[in-house]
Amino acid sequence: MTSALQAAQAIRRGRVSSVELTRNAFARIDRYDSQIHAFVYQMRDEALARARRLDDLLAKGERLGPFHGVPVHVKESFAVAGHPCTWGIPALKGVPAGQNSHAVDRLLEAGAVLIGATNVPVGLGDAQSYNPIYGTTNNPWDVTRTPGGSSGGSAAALAAGLGYLSVGSDMGMSLRGPAHCCGIYAHKPTLDLVSLGGHRPGGLMNAPGFSTLLSVAGPMARSAEDLLAALKVLAGPTGWDVKAWRWKMPAPRARALKEFRAGYVLDDAIAPVSSEIKPLLEGAIEALGRAGVQLKPGWPAGYNHGELLSNLRFLLQAFIYSVAPPAQQEAQKATAGPGVAPFAEWQRQNLMRLAFRAQWQAYFQDVDVFLSPVMFAPAFAHDHSQPMDQRTIATPEGAAPYWNAFPWVAPATLTGCPATAAPIGLTAGGLPAAIQIMGPYWEDATPLTFAALLAHEIGGFQPPAGYGD
Repeated sequence: MTSALQAAQAIRRGRVSSVELTRNAFARIDRYDSQIHAFVYQMRDEALARARRLDDLLAKGERLGPFHGVPVHVKESFAVAGHPCTWGIPALKGVPAGQNSHAVDRLLEAGAVLIGATNVPVGLGDAQSYNPIYGTTNNPWDVTRTPGGSSGGSAAALAAGLGYLSVGSDMGMSLRGPAHCCGIYAHKPTLDLVSLGGHRPGGLMNAPGFSTLLSVAGPMARSAEDLLAALKVLAGPTGWDVKAWRWKMPAPRARALKEFRAGYVLDDAIAPVSSEIKPLLEGAIEALGRAGVQLKPGWPAGYNHGELLSNLRFLLQAFIYSVAPPAQQEAQKATAGPGVAPFAEWQRQNLMRLAFRAQWQAYFQDVDVFLSPVMFAPAFAHDHSQPMDQRTIATPEGAAPYWNAFPWVAPATLTGCPATAAPIGLTAGGLPAAIQIMGPYWEDATPLTFAALLAHEIGGFQPPAGYGD
């Protein structure tokens, strides 16, 4: 399977047309999506009409951007004018969004051909991707397992070769978890680098200047190079901010592995890593050592992972409560605990969040990237039982708590630092796994470049059996 940039180059050089690629994308959807159920709607007429226009422009010597003519999709939570943006919430079924989200507009401005949207869990609130409107998305590596959540539909589609690029969102592990489960690449950008305008139920726009302080939008692809090119398209100011400032991505700290300094932690009692993926993580570190990376094991000095998790849980609970309808707020008061708190307590916790960011930024004076697992186990079996917090994930070492899937991604989420999920191979059972490459605040090119270089050492994306043609 080619990458998005390779597809764009083939179009640019006249080896294939956008119409041909778009028709092929829909042919693959017809062939494979009945098995994985990644798409919630398709835009066949609109996409083919746009592809024809883009081919005509190219024939005249005009090119819109780096993804001119390339078929892409987005997570259903991003508004696409005239199409549903339900977030899996039944009350929004069939309700069309009034305008495009900022991320969709940026893709279109870069010349992409939007072919449809992919599945999510209800309210984006699960490590799986299923809901009462669209049903369940399966993992193309094993359809009895989840592709992860909440950007699981996009990850499954990309792994199966259904489109070349996607955009997802991440407030916990929603980009990185699905990338790990499906063996693709995903990037959680620096906080607020990519606009979340139009990323709300119903496709509503956020109030200008609003930030969740945790959630981000970011690209998903089959190569790290695609992620870097996509981030350059998606990132930067929108709306009023365009009048005042411009964004330029800082150069990566190094361009060869032997020039990088990498901290790492591969296991921790707070979410023990299963024996299924630990050899892959260890193999990646060994390969990096052979390539000359300066390796530094251990957490940052004085860092307390348990305190960071507690801080993040508080802020997540407080945010979820703040945007819930009044009836749900009343129900949450009985169960939410300290997350429903006066503003003074929230402010104290927010200052703690910023202190953790400062601690990690100080650490990044001594290293360039920090490596860790994305999840403690590979993609797990579908489990839609309730209550969610009573679920478990099977490992060779025994059943583990469901939300053990979350702690490894927490430092980048809380601090707002960028983090790239990169595939590192297959388990003995034939399931993919990824490593998380966390970088310094605002320096997104550093973990993305590291991910691209890592692929040259250990290999990058590989398609699941049966989808590689």
